[in-house]
Amino acid sequence: MADQIPPDGRNNRAGGPRGRRGARPSAKPGKKRPHTGKSRFGKASPKPSKGAGGRPLPPGPFALPTAAPRAPQVAVRPAVTPESPPALRQAYAAIDLGTNNCRLLIARPCDDGFVVIDAFSRVVRLGEGLAQSGRLSPAAMDRAVGALRICADKLRKRNVHLARSVATEACRQAENGAEFIARVRAETGIALDIISAEEEARLAVLGCHILLEDGPGPAVIFDIGGGSTELVLIEPDKAARRGIVAGPPRILDWQSVPWGVVSLSETVGEEGTDPIDRIARYARMKALVHDSFRPFAERLAPHRASDLRLLGTSGTVTTLASLHLDLPQYDRRAVDGLIVPAEAMRMISARLSAMGPEERRQLSCIGHERADLVVAGCAILETILDIWPAARLGVADRGIREGILRSLMTTDLAGARNASAFGRKIP
Repeated sequence: MADQIPPDGRNNRAGGPRGRRGARPSAKPGKKRPHTGKSRFGKASPKPSKGAGGRPLPPGPFALPTAAPRAPQVAVRPAVTPESPPALRQAYAAIDLGTNNCRLLIARPCDDGFVVIDAFSRVVRLGEGLAQSGRLSPAAMDRAVGALRICADKLRKRNVHLARSVATEACRQAENGAEFIARVRAETGIALDIISAEEEARLAVLGCHILLEDGPGPAVIFDIGGGSTELVLIEPDKAARRGIVAGPPRILDWQSVPWGVVSLSETVGEEGTDPIDRIARYARMKALVHDSFRPFAERLAPHRASDLRLLGTSGTVTTLASLHLDLPQYDRRAVDGLIVPAEAMRMISARLSAMGPEERRQLSCIGHERADLVVAGCAILETILDIWPAARLGVADRGIREGILRSLMTTDLAGARNASAFGRKIP
């Protein structure tokens, strides 16, 4: 199929230490909001930046000029009637157990996608200490099982018809990953599939590609996780250029490296108290990621054009987008589908890397859970911008879970006989 990873025989898994992944909850798909007009990001302004309605933004390191305008979101209502096929009245679920987060999405099909009826997200830090020990710790496993019990309860309460639950980098790398999967099955009834990096990349693209800016030629979609980062070179469905609803893009090339916000932070070590030490630590992070992506960067070079398109799905890009908008708290509706000047994201990354953890904890949309990890995400993001220097960055608060749901619904609604390969019926 068009959205499958091409079987080119190339080893796209770069070497490095063990690690994991993470993100945040999503809602139903919305329309993408393209960049329109120029922005003054990155330039000093003698006057205070203006917020909505022309009011000055409060002073602070992230009171930057307003983002590119966005088209209003259109709510999609499910077209379900008593005469609808049974599958259209069913609930489907996707669980993504990453290195840092456990996330659940429950949805029903609608005309051009699905509508979310329940969601759950919790930071569990399953991969905490994995880079040093090679094993999932008892405390980390307890946290993850506790979150999955809540997910299992929601599956029952929502009468879920078909579900797929996946685990990513932490379970791929851990010596006791299989043991943990067995424990989850015994204690919660949830059967986790440890998916490959290839499948992880495919699902992320399937879940968020609709938000990619329109334009000719290949584009890059990336997913910064807790323990790994996936970069995917895609060619959008040509039908989309003719105004037809776009299908999944064709994946031209991809690579996964075992650097995520948790694995990179733990490998480089704790940050110092001196700003110079913190800047040096940030430079080491960027160098490690750059070395891992070097082979893929060389393969990307022939595809670079004058107007590069880039879309990111991760907690890092949504957090930085929130700071860019100077939001008092995270708002998915304001962030999902936003187009941000790349230079603005670089500026924010540089400022965060020089701050101490306590300073970052005081910033809205970061808080205690992300304060010690966001710098690693900034280093990965800046490295991606180095190897694919797009002028703008698309932001997606959607990814693997949405990709799973689309796969489940497409397969089930089409009456495919191999539905069990994509999910499990809930008894």
